[in-house]
Amino acid sequence: MRIDPIQLPSKQAFFQDYKQNYEAVADRFAYHPFEDATWQARLDRLKKQPYQREALAEVLTEMNTRWDAPAASMENIEKLKEEDSVVVIAGQQAGLLTGPLYSVHKIISVLQLAKESERATGRKVVPVFWIAGEDHDFDEIHHVFMKEDDHMRKMTIDHMPETKASVSELDIDQEKGRKWLKDVFQMISETEYTLDLFKEMDRQLNESKTYTDFFARLVYRLFPDEGIVLIDAHAPEVRELESDYFKNMIEHNREIAQGVYAVLQKNRQAGYETLLDSEINDAHLFYHRGKERILLNREEDGMFRGKNNEVALSKEELLHIAEHSPQQLSNNVVTRPLMQESLFPVLAFIGGPGEINYWSALKPAFDAAGLCMPPVFPRLSFTLVDRKTGQSLEKFQITAEHAVRHGVAGEKVNWLAAMSQPPIGRLSEQVKEEIDRVHAPLRQASAGISTDLGQLAEKNLQYILDHIDYMEKRLHQSMENRHQYEMDLFADIDVTLHPSGGLQERVWSILPWVNQHGMELFSRLNRHHLSFEQDHFVVYL
Repeated sequence: MRIDPIQLPSKQAFFQDYKQNYEAVADRFAYHPFEDATWQARLDRLKKQPYQREALAEVLTEMNTRWDAPAASMENIEKLKEEDSVVVIAGQQAGLLTGPLYSVHKIISVLQLAKESERATGRKVVPVFWIAGEDHDFDEIHHVFMKEDDHMRKMTIDHMPETKASVSELDIDQEKGRKWLKDVFQMISETEYTLDLFKEMDRQLNESKTYTDFFARLVYRLFPDEGIVLIDAHAPEVRELESDYFKNMIEHNREIAQGVYAVLQKNRQAGYETLLDSEINDAHLFYHRGKERILLNREEDGMFRGKNNEVALSKEELLHIAEHSPQQLSNNVVTRPLMQESLFPVLAFIGGPGEINYWSALKPAFDAAGLCMPPVFPRLSFTLVDRKTGQSLEKFQITAEHAVRHGVAGEKVNWLAAMSQPPIGRLSEQVKEEIDRVHAPLRQASAGISTDLGQLAEKNLQYILDHIDYMEKRLHQSMENRHQYEMDLFADIDVTLHPSGGLQERVWSILPWVNQHGMELFSRLNRHHLSFEQDHFVVYL
């Protein structure tokens, strides 16, 4: 395994400034992520905040025991009971087979920063991954993309929830789940790992009641010795710990919403894209009625209503629910970070470009709730290069950095043109120029007789030129057919390193990679020291 850092400028203006011109956005955050003084300043702040360490550890122990968490993870849960221990945290929805690659990249990021900060502070730093089990957007997690020829095919599980239920409340239909798993495995070539890999994933599926369970179990198979601690944010026993924190968010709801809204306007006026959709009357909380998850608005009269008037609750009623039935409440993207900060002694949070964009609006929310926003670090970003793709890059003398950033469509066209003597495009242009020269007297004579004839002569020229374009296209197709092997190599580079015009980690799943290199692949990747100040890493396997 060889790992090379590359430059990968962000397409998002805010994230690019966050990485390269931090002072321009520093007022949106509480700590500079790359200053040495940050760790001690954050530790000093954490001393002032109380945590339910024993109760939290008890909940995590029970939850992780159900997932057959490895010994290293259970030991780290015990460390949380110690008053001087802290955590590095990130989170994600419970995607099938852990979702797109960036989910495991986030976990590696948490593990890396936990080790790095532990060395820097001398404190026990526990890596925690927050599974957003309360999320109800099933369409975001019910599929994986698999390579099929020169494109990525969406493989979706046959499950249509009847209501907008939280993912942690959705039971997996074992029969449909196993059929889906078999269909996905049909998309990969058989290797020395395939049979055991299928048996292991099938076993974990069979042991899982919900999609969150399946996610957690697979994470622990991928990272058995690293000590990552998982939490299902929607578990009822977690909600029991959150009662006072929900009350705090309700009491300061107006200030939270107004503060977030104000920063979003500031970001827009500065020319930054705003990925967070937030209005001044948003309550940033969900109410659960049965298995339905209802987003609340805060009205001028002080009432909290569902966005579609599904429910109406007074502030007092909502506080009563928080006190006696906190399982009926959950957070959205604005209040989830506040809940993480309330439950855990967060030394640092790790997010992707989109998350950091909306975290930029959250500092007033932390302040309103009497909390302090933690240091925010960008997650590590990777592109994996298999041996075949690496050999193709070498054959065509294309750098991985160029292929990751731009794809290779232009290089394919240029290579094909060079195979023709003279090049088809140049020959076509020469023919067009000659036809235009020969045709000019006819156009001039026609225009001299009448305007209509002049226009007809122009159309006649365009008709002839269109036929030249058609011949050029057919010649290109013929050349592509003659060089189909090379065309397939170019297509394979694109679909592997620049799928759908974007990053591999946003499209590909773990399956093709662990099928070729074994379940320990990502553990091996984590053994390398990886800098958070690099844009992106290319990993040659």
